[in-house]
Amino acid sequence: MAGKNKTKTDGRQLLHLVFGGELIELDKVTFDDLDKLDIVGIYPNYASAYDAWRDAAHRTVDDAHMRYFIVHLHRLLDPERDAEAANR
Repeated sequence: MAGKNKTKTDGRQLLHLVFGGELIELDKVTFDDLDKLDIVGIYPNYASAYDAWRDAAHRTVDDAHMRYFIVHLHRLLDPERDAEAANR
């Protein structure tokens, strides 16, 4: 029985990371201080990650250098592919 917070597609969780920080320049993604990154959280689907991103971005709307991002962790983590590569 799957829990209510377990969101899966084709048996895989589609994890998303939401984080942000202050950029040095507006036209580049280079953070001013990595120790001050705001890790908002990891979410089970894009919709909930988008809601968290929007809330964080709205809290900092007056700071032009503050930016938040959604990272598609499920695209970076593929245990099946990693296992196949290790066995080659």
